[in-house]
Amino acid sequence: MAGPLNPKSGRPGATRRTAVGLILGAPLLGACSSVQQSLSSFSNPFSSSEPAGPQQQPLAVGSGQVKVGLILPLSAAGNAGVAAQSMKNAAEMALAEFQNPNIQLLIKDDAGNPQGAQQATQQALDEGAEIILGPLFAVSVPAAAQLTRARGVSMIAFSTDSSVAGRGVYLLSFLPESDVNRIIEYSAGTGKRSYAALLPENAYGNVVEASFKQVVARRGGRIVAFEKYGADRAGAARTVAQALGQADALFLADDGDAVVGMADALTAAGSNLKNIQLLGTGLWDNPRVFASPALQGGLYAAPDPAGFRSFAGRYRAKFGAEPVRTATLAYDAVALVAALARTQGGQRFSPEVLTNPSGFAGIDGLFRFRADGTNERGLAVMRVESGGSRPVAGSPKSFGA
Repeated sequence: MAGPLNPKSGRPGATRRTAVGLILGAPLLGACSSVQQSLSSFSNPFSSSEPAGPQQQPLAVGSGQVKVGLILPLSAAGNAGVAAQSMKNAAEMALAEFQNPNIQLLIKDDAGNPQGAQQATQQALDEGAEIILGPLFAVSVPAAAQLTRARGVSMIAFSTDSSVAGRGVYLLSFLPESDVNRIIEYSAGTGKRSYAALLPENAYGNVVEASFKQVVARRGGRIVAFEKYGADRAGAARTVAQALGQADALFLADDGDAVVGMADALTAAGSNLKNIQLLGTGLWDNPRVFASPALQGGLYAAPDPAGFRSFAGRYRAKFGAEPVRTATLAYDAVALVAALARTQGGQRFSPEVLTNPSGFAGIDGLFRFRADGTNERGLAVMRVESGGSRPVAGSPKSFGA
């Protein structure tokens, strides 16, 4: 694997790896869960009833020759605007830490809606943007993609809804499919063959269901019990509890509060969860899960937290505040385009370069884009322990074929 691209680091003694944020795969150089907490609403996981603020003025950051559009809901209400500002800060931080990047960020506010995204994208393209980073929300991606596809310009969006990915539209986000694949592949590798599952009846649950059934079948496993639930968990819990004696593992994919509630419902239905391996997704990265006696020893897939801890420390030093969990996406997107602008010449943002099978290494570990616009991430397997979690299987250092 080629060496890191060495952004500047303001911390004495920082290693090149920590300082970098992004490494390119060796073939490319020729010579490398909290974030999902609200994914039940894919189109806008930061929805708010508060009125939006005034639209923010466009901003150009950096003086490089390669222009890059960054589309964020900066004036959106509530948590959406907070997340957007944190992602903007992270993007500027990546630009500052990268040594002499030849890019200029054209930062545009889309107000968190499709019309704003289309207008912001049009402005960025008219100003010469060679690639678009964003939008954040699924509902805004198709509106912006109409324009980028017409110009033959690639887009790296931040939505978690894989249905908006496609030709020329790549998602740099934490997709539930990666979590499911990692945790089921890991459990199969430890000898688990029979699975029970309880999933929420919502968009997130539907995506997880498809991935779960696919990977279990691929690994030659069987599903002995499968239920989905709405507000009433008790009935689904009773049905699955009756079949747990035939299962090696129980897969629970929901956010922290709901997973704790389901564990309690299963216990009330007579299940002894100490006798079965509990499995989950990145949504388990939650203090409620860590504090639950019933969930101790459960395993879930998530990025190795060490990368985010290092990033968050640098972010706090620079901005005096905590970053939102999605801020690393903006950092990695800017680090990626800066690296490609430096090394890949005129083909820097072409599909062939972006879908390099060796992938890239960012704050949250390895990632690579697939031709269909979705991504694959190299995730760790974390074990729930009182007050926190620890990795039992680290993130992979490279992707298989």
